[in-house]
Amino acid sequence: MTLAAILQHLVFACGLALLSAAVVRAMIAFPILDHPNARSAHVRPTPRGGGAGPVLAFILGMLVLYQVADQARIAERQFVGVILAAIAIAGVALVDDVRGLSARLRFGAQLAAALVAVGSGLTISRLALPYIGPVELGFAGPLLTVFWILACTNAVNFMDGLDGLVGGTVLVAGVALTLIAALQGGGFVYAAALMLAAGFAGFLPFNLTPARIFMGDVGSQFAGFMLAVLAVAASRYDVYQLSFLIVPLLLFALLFDAGFTLLRRAAMGDVVGAPHRTHLYQMAQRAGMATRHVAAVHWGFALFHAGLVLVFLRLPPGLKPMVVLPPLLVQLLWLAVVARLVRRAGLSWRG
Repeated sequence: MTLAAILQHLVFACGLALLSAAVVRAMIAFPILDHPNARSAHVRPTPRGGGAGPVLAFILGMLVLYQVADQARIAERQFVGVILAAIAIAGVALVDDVRGLSARLRFGAQLAAALVAVGSGLTISRLALPYIGPVELGFAGPLLTVFWILACTNAVNFMDGLDGLVGGTVLVAGVALTLIAALQGGGFVYAAALMLAAGFAGFLPFNLTPARIFMGDVGSQFAGFMLAVLAVAASRYDVYQLSFLIVPLLLFALLFDAGFTLLRRAAMGDVVGAPHRTHLYQMAQRAGMATRHVAAVHWGFALFHAGLVLVFLRLPPGLKPMVVLPPLLVQLLWLAVVARLVRRAGLSWRG
């Protein structure tokens, strides 16, 4: 990639960031208000739906890419499938932000978007497992891909409950994925990650504590879905499709918190689907850690994981899956820190 091309891409990304910021400002001026309740981290009505900025910036960027940049496109059926699925999931989520939809309808929209992406051909077909080697997934490949897309979409959505936390994490992950894709020669992942990062660069300044606007489901579900899809697209970087692990590694802290909380609540006999405020990040904030510090910790996790991805790319296939061990250790340490804060504050893990 030439210097001139890099500069062109940066100028285009800046334009998308400005567009995203303009949309976010409009959402602040004509707000969909999020009124605080017992589970909220905010104390006054705050606009939500700011994720419409990154969504519109991304969709516009993808349409431009579709018209002018053949070298950065995947197969047309997959490309169109991704665009349509992204529009669908963002549209339903925006309606949910405005008027509220049932959990069943929200999940149905997510499942439909996942099926569109998989039906267009974006699936994981094989993986290399430690001590086993390459394994053809067969019919399990599409099923695992759908499960991954749904899990990632909901994990990012569940974690969007504190000023700047998810927005900053997605921005770091998007920039890291852009650089990684450039190094690996992945044109589509490079372009899509750049647009995603640009959109959230325009949104994040308005979401820093005290937030002037929240991204809402339209932003969090869209970001989770697109990152999940980009993980599958990145799996083409190597014959064993282990490069699929790049995005889960970048998002490891969000996935760990969401997964741990789900399992802990199930083990404690809580209704898993019931509203609560017992994610690790929520417990840390309730126990006295400043909102900006909790968000900064998660940004630090994302930067650490980005460094690990560079190590991951240089490991032999048999050792690549082992790269999850350092972030797992870090998350267990974070869990210990939060548990200590919770004990000192006398908080309950229920509710």
